[in-house]
Amino acid sequence: MNKDHLDIRCESCIIRELNSFNALNKEDLSKISDVKQVISFKKGEQVFIEGQKLKGVYCIKSGSTKLSKISDNGNSQIVKIARKGELLGKRSLISEESTNLDAIALTDMELCFIPKEKILELSENKSFMKALLINISNELKKSDNEFVNLAQKSVKQRLSHVLIYLNNEFGNDSEGFISLYLKRKEIGDLIGTSKEGCIRMLSSFKEKKLIDIKGKRIKIINKDDLSKIDLGLIS
Repeated sequence: MNKDHLDIRCESCIIRELNSFNALNKEDLSKISDVKQVISFKKGEQVFIEGQKLKGVYCIKSGSTKLSKISDNGNSQIVKIARKGELLGKRSLISEESTNLDAIALTDMELCFIPKEKILELSENKSFMKALLINISNELKKSDNEFVNLAQKSVKQRLSHVLIYLNNEFGNDSEGFISLYLKRKEIGDLIGTSKEGCIRMLSSFKEKKLIDIKGKRIKIINKDDLSKIDLGLIS
């Protein structure tokens, strides 16, 4: 992990348009910019751990991270993949509780760390606080809907759903493969199956010419049929 003060002012950063900071005026953005730190994380490095008392929030400037939770039986379950523009740690900031998730970089990342004290100074800005609460509310709603949706699907449907999600959210490289490379165990965590079960299902999808696989890379070949599997229209 590297910490560097870079001459990137919040006032001119387009990333803020993707989160609650778009509700702040230039004066408040300038105050944040004066105290923020730009922190670099390498792929696989831990941003924070479950139970950690966060001292501020992280704005993802580039890259992606997986947010996961350890279940009662000791297994790690990926809850969400966060990417550019998202804020990490905002719920812990408002509740003043320790974070209940682990965050590990899936790619090389740059995050802007903003101290808690500076965010709390903005609490009198009603537009900002409203935007922050709406953002949290929308995330919880989306999480609830996703949980119910996936809970009612078979493993095959969940895999189809996740592959389409990754393809839509993270795009493709120059060869058409999904830009975000996940380990088979990570995909298994997302769909609620073992690494071995995930490998077997991916191999089955490849045999049916739904996807192509090269190493860790996955390319969707037949998105229409994957969507039909996701919706339970074909088996």
